[in-house]
Amino acid sequence: MKLYIPGPIEVSQKTFNAFCKPMIGHRSGDFKKLYGGIQPRLQELFQTKQPVFLSTSSAWGVMEGSVRNLVGSGKVLNCMCGAFSDKWLDVSKKCGKQAEALQVEWGQPIRGEQLREKLNAGGFEAVTVIHNETSTGVMSPLQEICEVMREFPEVMLIVDTVSSFSVVPIPMDEWGIDVLLTGSQKALAMPPGLALFSASPKAMARAEKVSGRGYYFDFLEFKKNQAEDMTPSTPSISHIYALESKLEDIFTEGVANRHARHAELNGMVADWVRNNGFEFFAPEGFRSKSLTCVANNRQIDVAALLKNLKDRHGILIDGGYGKLKGLTFRISNMGDESRESIGTVLAALDDSLPR
Repeated sequence: MKLYIPGPIEVSQKTFNAFCKPMIGHRSGDFKKLYGGIQPRLQELFQTKQPVFLSTSSAWGVMEGSVRNLVGSGKVLNCMCGAFSDKWLDVSKKCGKQAEALQVEWGQPIRGEQLREKLNAGGFEAVTVIHNETSTGVMSPLQEICEVMREFPEVMLIVDTVSSFSVVPIPMDEWGIDVLLTGSQKALAMPPGLALFSASPKAMARAEKVSGRGYYFDFLEFKKNQAEDMTPSTPSISHIYALESKLEDIFTEGVANRHARHAELNGMVADWVRNNGFEFFAPEGFRSKSLTCVANNRQIDVAALLKNLKDRHGILIDGGYGKLKGLTFRISNMGDESRESIGTVLAALDDSLPR
């Protein structure tokens, strides 16, 4: 079965082989060499001079940890435009924080002016944004958001890039992002279970003043251990081997070439959508480059489409997330996909559309 859902996605045999390398001690010299050896490429990919930390967790662990580290007695503003960004409000409240929503309709992006209006009320210590909302196929204009955030230098910007990292350029330092985080199972095309993040000096200074950070996701613990090329607690060493292999792939291809490939493959899917009389759920100019959320304006039987794809071709796509189930379907083009593989999916879709 081949996965073209928005995550987890297909993992190459090369990455699996790296994942299965023999185990080493996580406090050994071999581990330090492994962890320290991948730092330069991670920093280049994050476009930061700061260390890049590895957490054995889903990205949600670091998303929650960011709130715990950067929000004290003030408020956190959760920008919400789909299922996953909406969830961040609930997470913030369950962490005991004063949380407010900047809510837009599903299918619409977060815009800078909306953010400015909210922050002008004052009292906020952090803002959370999901750059690429996979439930709706919307990519919010991150650079525009970052430009607004410069007007509020005391407010930390936390950005989830799980499905946009390595798909489009995201210059962390240049744009002034305080926490940039991602996960292994989407755009990086690795098995689930590893989160990667970097934090600005300003974010680290804020964390020093915030109590109740916990231990597992304490930014200061990550920083202290990173200085010795180690992690605060026992890491998934297999994931780090797989990450080393994936970085090899990315830099062999070339980062700019990887961005261009994702754009080309996404364009192939977009052409299929138009040619088959479907519409896009996300508006023009704010569509994801890693997946396509197709609006079911033709009112086809999406469940039948998924069954045909699976039974006839061994391919899985997604039939719509949450309240969008049946109203949309989603096709991923992220990770290691090629013109050939996406062409195969589109041909299978042609064959599988309910008549």
